[in-house]
Amino acid sequence: MTPRHTLTLDGRAYETALTRKYTLRKPYTPADPGRVAAVIPGLILEVLVAPGARVRRGQSLLVLEAMKMQNHLAAPADGCVRDVAVAPGDTVAKGQLLLVLQPDPDSL
Repeated sequence: MTPRHTLTLDGRAYETALTRKYTLRKPYTPADPGRVAAVIPGLILEVLVAPGARVRRGQSLLVLEAMKMQNHLAAPADGCVRDVAVAPGDTVAKGQLLLVLQPDPDSL
């Protein structure tokens, strides 16, 4: 049996039913958690870390401007920055290596 719900909008009641079952996908996990690459072509606005810096999963590492939006690229795992391959003002292609991170084994 399909669950039915009532939605009230502007004083009018509408009966609704979910006709398709949706499942949540697993969160994105890069194949190589030490490689931070450009997800879209753009311009590097800021590099927020330097080699040797300790970072936490989710921490912003770089700011990439693409399609007039600022995208903060985050650390995929806790670890230490090994190398930064770009600088502010650099134009990057999709998939281009931006930063190398040495992940902590316990954070994977």
